[in-house]
Amino acid sequence: MQRSLLFKIVIVGLLAILLYVPLTMIQATIWERMRYRDEAVRSITADSVSEQVIVGPVLVVPYTETWEEEFVDATNKSTRRQLSANKKHYIYPNEMQIVGNIDTDQRYRGIHKVLVYTGHHKISGDFMLPGLSNMVQKDNPKAIITVAETPYISMGLSDTRGLRNFPKLTWNEQTIEFKQGSKLSSFQRGIHAGLDGVDLASAKSVKFKIDLDLDGIEKLSFAPLAKNNQVTLASNWPHVQYGGRFLPSPKGRVNTDKSVSANWNISSLSSNAQQQMTRLENAGNAVSVARGASQGEDGGLASSAASSASPIDIFSVSYIEPVNIYSQADRAVKYGLMFVALTFAAFFLFEVLKQLPIHPVQYTLVGLALVIFFLLLVSLSEKISFVLAYLIASAACILLIGIYLANVLRDRKRGFGFACALTVLYGILFGLLSSENNAMMMGSLLLFAVLSGIMIATRKVDWYKLGKPATDSAYNHA
Repeated sequence: MQRSLLFKIVIVGLLAILLYVPLTMIQATIWERMRYRDEAVRSITADSVSEQVIVGPVLVVPYTETWEEEFVDATNKSTRRQLSANKKHYIYPNEMQIVGNIDTDQRYRGIHKVLVYTGHHKISGDFMLPGLSNMVQKDNPKAIITVAETPYISMGLSDTRGLRNFPKLTWNEQTIEFKQGSKLSSFQRGIHAGLDGVDLASAKSVKFKIDLDLDGIEKLSFAPLAKNNQVTLASNWPHVQYGGRFLPSPKGRVNTDKSVSANWNISSLSSNAQQQMTRLENAGNAVSVARGASQGEDGGLASSAASSASPIDIFSVSYIEPVNIYSQADRAVKYGLMFVALTFAAFFLFEVLKQLPIHPVQYTLVGLALVIFFLLLVSLSEKISFVLAYLIASAACILLIGIYLANVLRDRKRGFGFACALTVLYGILFGLLSSENNAMMMGSLLLFAVLSGIMIATRKVDWYKLGKPATDSAYNHA
């Protein structure tokens, strides 16, 4: 092969690699904008309210366990002493129904939009009171149980700033106001209501109702602590993402263009939430759980719903933007080098097949025009919809490159042909971005189609003949 042709191949390859530098800079810019968006969420969280985790209600019965033990001293004299211990008995709902209606709104920090919500929750169900005799520990069956303090209903809330009403508890037709603090050692933030005069002498069922209006940001989570949990959530925001240990029932999902609703049916047979909660309370693990729930750290109740490290089973619903412009743009940039490589390959084929020399500077300018597309896409999508931004950015780059190549290739038809090819390429890229599940298949089909086109177009080319002196003049101009 002629040395000048080989030299041109090396130069074109190096130019393609060098253009990866501005692509990397654009990608770094996208990541920086993503961090700005996360900072906007943290700013709104600091000023108003964070993601919400609702734990409970739980009936807590503080009691004193009294018993006698026989002790033998050094003189073998036996004496009996009365001992006592203060403990707490945790009772979880037997049946619990939660019906929530979520109204979403948008808040801005600069150009960044964050979704906030107000949840109107009606919580109802019943507790099965065990009776004092059933509260005796198995390892101390002769103990005497006395209720040491007033029993209370506790609810853990990860951010009480979100309370928009003064919640009241209806306990067996008696209305009781909640007070500040959950009085739970594992989830201290929340509310509680004292149950004066509750009868624990014998086992019985007591019904309860709670109306709870709670604001939050982006995500809402629940811990299924009841024996049978039935949760129905409806929202005026149609774009949601479900997470946690439990997904909603397939038949309970209803999605429209303007709203969404979902239903969860979770039993204690499929969840360890009760055992996990009791273990955390008994261990007094206040710091790690409360911190995780309020700040979203690993292992906390408000951490990623998909995280297996959560100390208690939860399920969640996140209210998201239909298109995350930064993740979409970041994915688009990853195809940028392929765009440049395909365009340069097409130019090189023109040189080979049409004996039309193209200067490395012209390669570079077209490559930079392709790179600028991604920067235009990010900047425009922050102001307008992603689809419209993609159309404008791609149309501008196609028009620019088409006009430029009409002169570079010395034929308007060739310039128009390249513009049409770029239109198809941008269309395929949009398909890759819109269909994440099929991206690999579409990308592999695209590469196969390009390789097939190159092989068919050059099937009759005598590459050894290109090295003969007759072709020297065509390449020496490069």
